[in-house]
Amino acid sequence: MLNVTIWNEFVHENIHDEVKAVYPEGIHKALADGLQNPDFHIRTATLNEPEHGLSDEVLNLTDVLLWWGHMAHDRVDDAVVSKVVERVRNGMGLIVLHSGHFSKPFKALMGTSCDLKWREAGEQEILWTVNPSHPICSGVNSQIILEHEEMYGEFFDIPAPEELIFVSNFAGGEVFRSGCTFKRGQGNIFYFRPGHETYPTYYNPEILKVITNGIYWSAMNSYALKPVFGNSQPMRPLGVLV
Repeated sequence: MLNVTIWNEFVHENIHDEVKAVYPEGIHKALADGLQNPDFHIRTATLNEPEHGLSDEVLNLTDVLLWWGHMAHDRVDDAVVSKVVERVRNGMGLIVLHSGHFSKPFKALMGTSCDLKWREAGEQEILWTVNPSHPICSGVNSQIILEHEEMYGEFFDIPAPEELIFVSNFAGGEVFRSGCTFKRGQGNIFYFRPGHETYPTYYNPEILKVITNGIYWSAMNSYALKPVFGNSQPMRPLGVLV
């Protein structure tokens, strides 16, 4: 059983009627419902909860953390950010969704601005699978067509991904690295672009399939043997040659 925590700032849905019409109970609830799986134990957390819902107990029990944020990145407490980053480095998987590219944890782990070009015009996006043998692509079509999405365009200021999984092209002509993996310490990170708050992207079965695969992949190091640091005693008497 994988312990999955879905974090959503849950701000847009409470103040914008057009967002609430798409996600009446919040993006986190739509994802929790859509990702139901006998292998997953899912909990949700939001910005306005104590410690943003990410107490030490919750983080220590989390195998994979999903992160969606947009208009309240600056309201995320730096102490919580530090705990998330540390947990990733110690093996917790992290899936960063859509505008989470600008979140404090992702920027801290990437070490870059994570900035990009954008345009909200409800245009078609085609996600192309460019690494079909990767586990995140298992059972995924060679292309996923989203009729209406926000455009993200290059240059995307991130380190070179360890693996490029998906590339998007948009009706306006731009392209974007929409599925990227990284490793930080023991932790696996998957950035997945689709998911603007005014479009029903997180009800799309193909998008949910990618995220499900991403959870399995991101969790692979959750229980891996951790490296041991610090002073070390000799394995055999010093001066004895074998």
